Amino acid sequence: MMDASQIREHLEVVGSDGKHVGRVDHVVGTEIELAKLDLGGGLKHHLIPLSWVDHVDEEIVHLSLTQEDAKARWREKH
Repeated sequence: MMDASQIREHLEVVGSDGKHVGRVDHVVGTEIELAKLDLGGGLKHHLIPLSWVDHVDEEIVHLSLTQEDAKARWREKH
């Protein structure tokens, strides 16, 4: 599993296809909560598991799923 300490607030999250999925709000347990105020996230909080993270560089969280797959499988926070 990914070292969650590398994932910081405001980092961009992209799919394996390089397309924008959202921006990190914060890490909650084993999930990343995406920022609500991001047009890519439909202005709602969404949760994605850390297990989807392939790697993190200085500016971007790279997922192992495409943008389309991530958005089809993410969980909406209620």
